[in-house]
Amino acid sequence: MDLLLVDDSKTMRMLVHRAIRQAGYRNLTVCEAGNGVEALEKVKTEKPKLILSDWNMPEMSGIDFLRALREMENRTPLGFITSESSGQLRELAMKHGASFLIVKPFSPEDVQEALDPILGGN
Repeated sequence: MDLLLVDDSKTMRMLVHRAIRQAGYRNLTVCEAGNGVEALEKVKTEKPKLILSDWNMPEMSGIDFLRALREMENRTPLGFITSESSGQLRELAMKHGASFLIVKPFSPEDVQEALDPILGGN
């Protein structure tokens, strides 16, 4: 698996997936999870190259998911796609090892700019 999309909204997962394709990443294998708990289970069986996660989700928030990943010594790059945009939130995300934060609404160009350094361009 190339990419794990984590968001409690199926619609948002579809929008993110479309933006990824529009950014030129058409051949990625994408897996989805509805929250951090589901995502942790997927990470145990799959080995994504990149994880894109929402921040606000039921069961386990995005930042708690990131913390749990890092506690497992999993260093898979993780970026947030969220409507939260405060400097404090961005600082917290980076402190815990996030690779980037994309603020909603976003464009395919925003997605490409975030993914290219990790996935090596399309």
